[in-house]
Amino acid sequence: MEDAGRMQTFRTSDGIDIAYCIDDFTDPWKKADTLVLLHSAMANAQRFYAWVPKLSRHYRVLRMDLRGHGASEVPPAKPALTIARLVQDTVEMLDRLGLESAHFVGNSAGGYVVQNLAMSHPSRIKSALLFGSTPGLKNTQAASWLPQVAEKGLRTFLAETIDDRFDLDQTDPGLVEFFLDQCATNDTAFIGRFIGHMTTLDWSDHLGEIRCPTLIVMPGAETVGGTGNYDVMRETIPDNAFLSYEGLPHNICDAVPDRCVDDVLAFLERRFSN
Repeated sequence: MEDAGRMQTFRTSDGIDIAYCIDDFTDPWKKADTLVLLHSAMANAQRFYAWVPKLSRHYRVLRMDLRGHGASEVPPAKPALTIARLVQDTVEMLDRLGLESAHFVGNSAGGYVVQNLAMSHPSRIKSALLFGSTPGLKNTQAASWLPQVAEKGLRTFLAETIDDRFDLDQTDPGLVEFFLDQCATNDTAFIGRFIGHMTTLDWSDHLGEIRCPTLIVMPGAETVGGTGNYDVMRETIPDNAFLSYEGLPHNICDAVPDRCVDDVLAFLERRFSN
């Protein structure tokens, strides 16, 4: 077992320290695949805390803090952040750990990285499991968030719009506070750059280049751009399975982690069992 849950770092080719951790509670005599979990914007690897216990009995679970998030270093404003650089960070992490390929779960913006990895480095990804993740943020209201965040601060903005992310009638108030506290640890200027870049992106026309088995999980009451943005994914990605979590807004990975994990395991069992 490799220092389970302990954050480690590596330095990228452009000199940024990236944090990651590995949880592996698979049977030692079996060869286990690696499953990489990539979090959403404003999050970090810790937000997958509820996913790890069950997943790590079946897979070597690798969680990475995207650059500028969690324990990873905040990069300078120049050169400008790009999705290609975020993908390269992920490839360099695989290289660092001697992994030719892995399964990938991507939540929201983490799924943007997964989709672009699948398109640009198909040999490095065995499957893509996308939760609340559309082909970019261009066709959403996300650009309108940025001036509000700049004026009010990240925590206040998120607290005022929290019902866009959670069904408060079904959510433990402690989870909401945990979410807000976690998000508030981010560097606000960097988050502005990160989300600002994502709002310029739409790769809908290239989704056909995703050739690996893909699970698409849509929040049935999606509040970031609406459910229509998922239609093109269902119609264009050649090998996909689709699930809708009816009645739930955007933050499904936080709100119903056990359901997410069960669907991850079921999909991988169907598609990759011997």
